[in-house]
Amino acid sequence: MSTAQLVVQHLPYLRRYARALTGSQMAGDAYVAATLETLVSEPETIGPSGNVKVELFQVFTRIWNSLSVNGRSEQIQRDLPAEVRLGQITPLPRQAFLLSCLEGFGEEEVGQILDVDTKTVRELVDEAGRELAADMATDILIIEDEPLIAMDLEALVEGLGHNVTGVARTRTEAVKLASTKQPGLILADIQLADGSSGLDAVNDLLKSFEVPVIFITAYPERFLTGERPEPAFLIAKPFQPANVSAVISQALFFQQSAKRREPRAATA
Repeated sequence: MSTAQLVVQHLPYLRRYARALTGSQMAGDAYVAATLETLVSEPETIGPSGNVKVELFQVFTRIWNSLSVNGRSEQIQRDLPAEVRLGQITPLPRQAFLLSCLEGFGEEEVGQILDVDTKTVRELVDEAGRELAADMATDILIIEDEPLIAMDLEALVEGLGHNVTGVARTRTEAVKLASTKQPGLILADIQLADGSSGLDAVNDLLKSFEVPVIFITAYPERFLTGERPEPAFLIAKPFQPANVSAVISQALFFQQSAKRREPRAATA
C-alpha cells in the first residue's frame, strides 16, 4: 500500500481528533485540509518506512501550533471557538489527553507527535484530566437500544460524576424523556431499536434546547468523511471507558467556555 493510501486510511481518525480539539466540524476539517495541503507541498514529510499515522498527526500538530496556516489562518481562526482564537492554540495538556484517551496512541507515540518525552506526556494527561473534570458534572440523556451497552454507558458516566436522566431506545422515547427533564448532554447511538435514527432524535431535541451531543456508532468512518454536515463529537463501538471520558470532558469544556463568555457578550 502506498504512503498516500495509508494517509487516506487514517484521515477519518485525524478528522475525529481535529473536531474534538476544536469543538467544531468546520474548524477541525479546515485544519485537516491545511495538513493535507502541507503534505502535497512537502511529500517528504511522511516516509514509507515510518509510522504513517504518527507522522500524519505530527504534521497536523505542527499546523495546529503555527500562527499562520498556509495563508488561510484568518479563515480558520474565524471558525474556531472564541477561547481558542484568544489563546491561539489549545493547551498542550488537552492535546495529550485526546491523543492518548480518544485516539489510543501510546505514551511514546504521543511524545513523538507533541515533541515531548514520555514523562511529560504522563504529566500532561494527568493535568488535563484534573482540569477537564473540574465543575463539569451534568445530567446526561442516553439514547441507546442495546441494553448491555446502555448499562455500561450509564455506569461509566455516573462513575465520572454525572447523573443519567434516562435511557431511551427509540426516537419517540428520547423526545419524551427530554421533555420531562432537559439534559445537559446527550449520548446517542445512531441506529436505534425500531429502525429510527439517533440523528433524527437529536435533531428533534435540538429544536427545543441546545446541548452538546456525542454520537456513538460502530461505523465511525461513515461520519468522518468531511463531505457533509457531520458530528463534531463521535465515539466508535466497541468503546473504551477512556474514549467516553475524553469526549464527554471535551464536549462539556466547550459548552462551559461558551457559558462563561455569555455575560461578557451581553455587556459588550
